[in-house]
Amino acid sequence: MDTASNQIVDTIEAFAGPLLADMGIELVEVQFRREGHGWVLRFFIDKEQGVNLDDCATVSREISAYLEVEDVIDHAYHLEVSSPGAERPLKKEKDFVRFAEKKARVKMREPVGDQKVFTGILQGVEQGSVILDQDGQKILLDISKISKARLTL
Repeated sequence: MDTASNQIVDTIEAFAGPLLADMGIELVEVQFRREGHGWVLRFFIDKEQGVNLDDCATVSREISAYLEVEDVIDHAYHLEVSSPGAERPLKKEKDFVRFAEKKARVKMREPVGDQKVFTGILQGVEQGSVILDQDGQKILLDISKISKARLTL
């Protein structure tokens, strides 16, 4: 993502995060990128009991109204709002706690030992490290050094 796209995402997240939190919905991720049919602004939302079509429609209306008034994006784009799906990204410490006992794939910025990618069962977080059970072995992964993490099937 280029600098302008990052700036747009940051501006939108700053508005949308608190708005959705007030609605009982978590903003998981915002993406803004050029795809085959043009620019796409994509919101991934979630809540404890899962999101439904009505949640997506409500969020879409709220975000559309904000974007129309604030004129954050100065060219055509498509707005999409959806659930993050079964392989949702894990971005915040609370995600690793919430999804304890679920299978996850964690990619580190730098190797831990001789490995950069770990797959196992999340065991929570302790003192800034994600605890992952990989084939019966407990592995501690420094949250600040995680490049990407997501639930996996």
